[in-house]
Amino acid sequence: MEAFVQNFFNVSLLLESIPSLLETGLINTLVLSLFSTVIGIAAGMVLALLMVSNIRWLTLPARVYIDVLRGLPAALVILLVGQGLAPVGLAVFGPNPYPLAIVALALISSAYIAEIFRSGIQSIGRGQMFACQALGMTYWSSMRHVIVPQGLRRVLPALANQFIAIVKDSSLVYFLGLLTSQRDLFTIGQNASVNTANLSPLVAAGIVYLMITVPLTHVINHIDRWTNRFSNPGVQKKKADDKALAAAALSGAQALTEESSKS
Repeated sequence: MEAFVQNFFNVSLLLESIPSLLETGLINTLVLSLFSTVIGIAAGMVLALLMVSNIRWLTLPARVYIDVLRGLPAALVILLVGQGLAPVGLAVFGPNPYPLAIVALALISSAYIAEIFRSGIQSIGRGQMFACQALGMTYWSSMRHVIVPQGLRRVLPALANQFIAIVKDSSLVYFLGLLTSQRDLFTIGQNASVNTANLSPLVAAGIVYLMITVPLTHVINHIDRWTNRFSNPGVQKKKADDKALAAAALSGAQALTEESSKS
């Protein structure tokens, strides 16, 4: 037990790792995750619209893209992009693998986000599309102004969960050999663990990951409750009615108790 604690929870190494993790690793992890998620949202929306269209030659390529990117391990996609597109990266970005890491994570996130958007769009009743068409709106105008906004509201918790997944997947970009100033949380923890022959720096990196993901999880739960409250008014009305009935029953019981005590 003492060896386990010394290898994973060496207090001096934990404290020694925290400054570089917060100053460099945390910033780079958030930058990688935010940029890749934003790009993934834009690409995922396009893919989702292609998926729900009735044009087969648009739907099929989107379906193949989503199936392939969701089916491959994230580490393999990052390696394929980082090494396969290395000549393009050198021509466009120079010897900087950071943008390629963002591209790889964005490709991964776009496939999952496309499925999230598709499920949200298809959850809207077809009657709303028929109503839009009856008002003279075109298909794309109906999607833009009526269907997609409602679908987005329903999938906000799922999008937040996807961001958490990207935060954790960003730990795999160390395969690309980022520069010292570009290292993410996992890379800093791994390098320190190799240098000290101790896994405590990796545990410190895990603690910082928890500092990101745990608060986000609670935010997601709050968003989920908020969206359910406004998207299911019938459920909220039933709960209010149940509370009113319970209060009335309690008041009646108290009145009966008082009458019996007086008699």
